Amino acid sequence: MEQVDTTERLRQLRQLMSKHKVDMYIVPSEDAHSSEYIAPTDARREFICGFTGSAGTAIVTHDKAALATDGRYFNQASKQLDDNWTLLKQGLQDVPTWQEWTVEHAEDGKTVGVDPTTITAPEGKKLAEKIKKKGGKDLIGVATNLVDEVWGSKKPPRPNEPVKVLGMEYAGKTFGDKIEELRKELDKKKAAGFVVSMLDEIAWLFNLRGSDIPYNPVFFSYAVVTPTTATLYIDESKLEEKAKGHLEGVNIRPYDAIFSDLTTLSSSEPATNGATESKAPKRKYLVSTKASWALYQALGGEEKVDEVRSPVGDSKAVKNETELEGMRQCHIRDGAALSEFFAWLEHELIQKGASLDEVQAADKLEEIRSKRDKFVGLSFDTISSTGPNAAVIHYKPEPGNCSTIDPKKVYLCDSGAQYLDGTTDTTRTLHFGEPTEMEREAYTLVLKGNIELELAVFPKGTSGFALDTLARQFLWASGLEYRHGTGHGVGSYLNVHEGPIGIGTRVQYSEVPLSIGNVISDEPGYYEDGNFGIRIENIIMVKEVQTKHKFGDKPYLGFEHVTMTPMCRKLIDTSMLTERERDWLNTYHKEVLEKTGGFFKDDQRTREWLERECAPY
Repeated sequence: MEQVDTTERLRQLRQLMSKHKVDMYIVPSEDAHSSEYIAPTDARREFICGFTGSAGTAIVTHDKAALATDGRYFNQASKQLDDNWTLLKQGLQDVPTWQEWTVEHAEDGKTVGVDPTTITAPEGKKLAEKIKKKGGKDLIGVATNLVDEVWGSKKPPRPNEPVKVLGMEYAGKTFGDKIEELRKELDKKKAAGFVVSMLDEIAWLFNLRGSDIPYNPVFFSYAVVTPTTATLYIDESKLEEKAKGHLEGVNIRPYDAIFSDLTTLSSSEPATNGATESKAPKRKYLVSTKASWALYQALGGEEKVDEVRSPVGDSKAVKNETELEGMRQCHIRDGAALSEFFAWLEHELIQKGASLDEVQAADKLEEIRSKRDKFVGLSFDTISSTGPNAAVIHYKPEPGNCSTIDPKKVYLCDSGAQYLDGTTDTTRTLHFGEPTEMEREAYTLVLKGNIELELAVFPKGTSGFALDTLARQFLWASGLEYRHGTGHGVGSYLNVHEGPIGIGTRVQYSEVPLSIGNVISDEPGYYEDGNFGIRIENIIMVKEVQTKHKFGDKPYLGFEHVTMTPMCRKLIDTSMLTERERDWLNTYHKEVLEKTGGFFKDDQRTREWLERECAPY
């Protein structure tokens, strides 16, 4: 994890800040669509500070610079930031949030600037209020992105990859039906229309897929759906002929026309029910709470816009039967690929005594996966990590800057793939030698939490926020903890991290109850800085379960796992398992063997490894 000297970049940025009359400048991680994973052209925060993690916000004044990030990245950020930067470890006691740091340093009439396309409307409005209340002058949207100006000709170009149709055999529902369902929501809210700004929501809504952002099958676009029209804002050259035919009845407009069109739309919206403007208010447009401040302003602000949790995001998170079956099938193929990789890795390290680094291992896993049916690509950078590197929660090995895998230490592999019928994300922690007592204890506590969460039964209306402690309880009882979420939603051949659902302590996870058809990860962990890391991740799907009683006459829900590769036998301390947990483990491994064993009729090495790891306890 090399440092970048940011001195000259900051000097140029501060010159531009003076030119635009701003005393502070905020550089979020996100692009104009609030994407978690971004195209290289939008990696402005990484460029200005050198930190490559996926989450964080940079704030620059004329004499200070701070980077705020969460517990997943404390270790990484401390290594990558040079001496120009202060690290704000979010979530730790007495450490200000980036917003608090900004407000504090904006006192005495200072002006704070930000590219309004890179911050959400709720965040922008709230921050502006706090700045003024604390004695700052204002938060202003700077039309030109100042980091882009510093980046200059070296900034990567905006991608322009082709967009393809996702067939009904994978989508399970026509885009026409999806738009009609959205219109029903507009009717309920008596809204003029909905502006779709999240890239995965647009891909899902129109049954299209692209490749503008690495690992995410999305494409740069906006969409506006009204009671009578649907408009897709996209560079038309991206649409293949089949895609143009598929979009019959949809208006196609240039990507950059969205802001001027929204201004026109909001000013021309007629009053409801034929009433005159003086008698009835104009209908408002809906935007997601993730929509940018720039979109909100283009529509005319508070008087003309309502911010809501995206109805498209809610619908997308509830998978239909075709999507659920696709997730089952792709996880069987993916689980077989993982087992083949783990068997190969053990053979290379132990039987052959080969020297392999973390990148070579990750590349081999991708090679094995790529031979599986319906494979499209990876769903994120593979975390292939040995020993102390495994203690870095979102570690990314790079050629020439990674470690040789040590068979005497823990090896953690967090990886996933995109298939035409689904998206996978699996973490397994292995040991090829003799684990320490602490490593076995920690692994088993994590495994117990993983099992307990999957076996949960809960009434309809329960959120992931309420379930989080089930996965942490065994670690807590031993005085241990992890600084990351327990679960995130997973897309259907879409983004590997998908809202609005999740399992964890984030406030938003309390707002949306889990529903039948949700697909989510179950991934407790434990990380000991400088020593080792452990995580066990299965993908689970919410289903209705039968209970003896039905208090409140409401359905009760539970989970179905789809991940199909074994747990690490060497790391399990069976004396710590209850009979219920041991039964779960035996049943799970029997299912893994039955569903993936057929892939290895002509592969004795993997077959023997799989049978050994899946043997009953």
